[in-house]
Amino acid sequence: MSTLKVNTLQNTSGTAYDFVKQVVQATKTDTFSTTSTSFTDVTGLSVSITPSSTSSKILVLFNVSASSTSSASVAFTLLRGSTEIFIGDAASSRTRATTGSHSCRVHGNSNFAVQFLDSPSTTSSVTYKIQAQAQSGFTAFVGRTSDDNNSVQYLRVPSTITVMEVAA
Repeated sequence: MSTLKVNTLQNTSGTAYDFVKQVVQATKTDTFSTTSTSFTDVTGLSVSITPSSTSSKILVLFNVSASSTSSASVAFTLLRGSTEIFIGDAASSRTRATTGSHSCRVHGNSNFAVQFLDSPSTTSSVTYKIQAQAQSGFTAFVGRTSDDNNSVQYLRVPSTITVMEVAA
């Protein structure tokens, strides 16, 4: 078996290949619930990164495990600071969200995975976070089933948000 070891890789002009500059991740292993019909911060699903260049892109990856009472809808939105990013267009009274489900699972978890390449155009610290919204009169849960009985078939599942600075 051979091993190749190098200090840096460079293109023919001598510029180093430095595509991923940094990676930051937050992992949520506890649970969260909300009855709010307005988007609310999901505790533990927030991460900050300081881009090294204004031309850098930030690749945001998140995976949220959720359920709701009575198969009600659950919606999630991605924010940079206090600004919603990567949400659907406005259309009458429809909810603008990053992901979600009209009929989320009760006895199991639904997984919502999102990838988005953002262009924050700054070298200041940027915070990305996830917010959740429940359907009126129902409860949305993150990291657990809605009934959450003390039995082996009811799951506790982690959620993550990962950000990567990518050189442009």
